Amino acid sequence: MSSDGTTNERIGYLMLNNATADEWDAVHRAAKDSESSKQTDLFPKDFDIVNKPSHYNSGSIECIDGIRAMLTDEEFIGYLRGNSLKYRWRYPHKNGVEDLKKAEWYENKLLEVLEDVRQKLS
Repeated sequence: MSSDGTTNERIGYLMLNNATADEWDAVHRAAKDSESSKQTDLFPKDFDIVNKPSHYNSGSIECIDGIRAMLTDEEFIGYLRGNSLKYRWRYPHKNGVEDLKKAEWYENKLLEVLEDVRQKLS
């Protein structure tokens, strides 16, 4: 149950907007524990919250690729920098090490894009 005492009774799990960081940590720990024993309905077998979150990979194109396609190089670089900063800023208050890993993912993507832009310009 979340800090305001509400759950989503109809579907039996915490609602995203009502869950606390501790509750999400508990769900993530439970998912990791279940990987060695049995598969859960909550997390698919290839669940990876940092590198391949399923909520960004449900269609034929990954969300980050769609964002990249609609932005200029300069805009996409800003997007990546902003997301890295966001995850580093909030890590002590929300998801801890997981947020640092997400920041690192965005920084690696930024390095990749900067290299691609540099090659385009040379």
